Amino acid sequence: MEDLFRSYWWLMFPLAWFVFGGFSSFLNYRRQKDTLKLIQTYAERGQEPPAALLRVLERPIDDSGMWESSSDERRGRPGDGSWFSVVLFGVMAGGFAYASWADIYGAGDAFLIVSFVLGALCLASLVSALRSGGRGPRG
Repeated sequence: MEDLFRSYWWLMFPLAWFVFGGFSSFLNYRRQKDTLKLIQTYAERGQEPPAALLRVLERPIDDSGMWESSSDERRGRPGDGSWFSVVLFGVMAGGFAYASWADIYGAGDAFLIVSFVLGALCLASLVSALRSGGRGPRG
């Protein structure tokens, strides 16, 4: 069992990402469901629901917002999530490039491949951040 963990330790990261994504989707589903229940309460009383409550439903249920801290920030400053991704992928690419150069665990070639992939994600996020940075606030 110890050899299995030692050989496949890296699987923790995609599995954790998968679990986090599922939990985030579940929480977003609950948010939408509770919002609809609250709007139904307003409708039963014959009152108009507040505009802020209706805006909650504009955000898609699968929008996890993992890269931004809130929908208000996302509307006010487009591209913040992309800049976070640029930094995150850039730092990770640098770390794996160092691991490749130092030949940590004797897996320099594998770390080099991971470094190239993360570098490509960094560049793609940079292009996305630059393209969205010129637009005005959304929503």
